Amino acid sequence: MTSNHRLTPSGWALILVGVAALTLSGCGRKGPLDLPPTASSAQTPVAPEGDTETRRAAEPSLFNPNYGTDAPPAAAKGRQRSFVLDPLLGN
Repeated sequence: MTSNHRLTPSGWALILVGVAALTLSGCGRKGPLDLPPTASSAQTPVAPEGDTETRRAAEPSLFNPNYGTDAPPAAAKGRQRSFVLDPLLGN
């Protein structure tokens, strides 16, 4: 028994759009970050006496935009290489 069902270009396009939609739907999700399995939400850190804002600004953190602003650059600035879109970007 043979079958003569062949996908037309519109059928392939529909499959491609479906696969792309399924792939992109799993890229991320909204909401807070998940805690590690070993973390417990009942623990609260005890804050020591003192200026907490100054101490907090000195701590490294992903959510601290001011951390490292006074530090020197990690690497020396290299030479600028040309890029194809430089004339369009005005560089």
